[in-house]
Formats: sequence, C-alpha cells, structure tokens
Amino acid sequence: MDGKMLARLGAVVFVGVAITATVIELTRKPEEPQVRTLVHERDDTDALRQVLRRCRDVGEAATRDPTCLDVWAKARDRFLGQGPKPSQPGGTMTLAPEAPVTLFPTEDPAIKESAPAAEDAAPVAQPEPVRPGAH
Repeated sequence: MDGKMLARLGAVVFVGVAITATVIELTRKPEEPQVRTLVHERDDTDALRQVLRRCRDVGEAATRDPTCLDVWAKARDRFLGQGPKPSQPGGTMTLAPEAPVTLFPTEDPAIKESAPAAEDAAPVAQPEPVRPGAH
C-alpha cells in the first residue's frame, strides 16, 4: 500500500465514523427535563426576616436597639447551627446596655490624673520632611 491509498482509506473510515455518530445522535430521543418545585415552609423565619430588615433600615441606631441586638444574635446562632447557650435560661440573650457606651471619650478624669504634666514631658523630635526633587 502506498501513501495515497492509506490516506483514502483513513478518510473513508473518518467519514463513516462521522456519519454513524450523526445518525445515532439524530435518532436519540431527548430526555424530558425533570421539574422539581421547591417547597418553602413559612414559619417564624419570615417574622425574623422582617425584624432584620427593619434593623437594617434603622442604620447605626440599630447597634443600640436591644431588639435588633437580640434578633442579630438569634440569626447568627441559627446561621451557625448553634442552640441557646446553657448558661442562659430559655435561650434568651442578654440585652444591650440602656445607655450607649462611648468608645473614645473626649475627656476622661482618670487619664487626666495619671498623665504627666506638659512641662515634665520631653519634646519629641520630628523627622525632617522630604522635599520632592531634593536629593
């Protein structure tokens, strides 16, 4: 067999395989898509969702709202798959403090008393600023 005959034989085999694959694909019956409906059970999660949305819309004031803090704790526990803590009776969360707590007070008497006087403190050396273009 020479090269031309081998090439022709290969082409005929290739065309035969392609035609066979096409016929098999065209005669195959299409599978019917499986339609499944998701059942959504409505329970207290809708009420929880409504309170969470209200807390979201309140904004920063929600961080001081005991209801929002309680609902966030319940949602976090539900998300993490945790039950109520055993130290808490009935699984109720500890409520937030009544008055907001200032994280950074402007003037604290305890700090004022323990701080050294201004004349006792040594001056702090400031580094020389680097000017652009100056080497």
